[in-house]
Amino acid sequence: MDIGALSMVMSQSKVQESAGIAVMKMAMDTGKENATQITEMMKNVAIDTGVGQHLDVLA
Repeated sequence: MDIGALSMVMSQSKVQESAGIAVMKMAMDTGKENATQITEMMKNVAIDTGVGQHLDVLA
């Protein structure tokens, strides 16, 4: 393999790696945003401690 071809292969590899990292960062940011939204929604939920304490069974 000559120097020119090796240089092109290395350059393409760097571009692919950079693109992969960029996509991964976007996915991580989206995950963090979703987690924050879920946490905020959970803060607004009223918890009824009596729910699920009794089971009515009709025979």
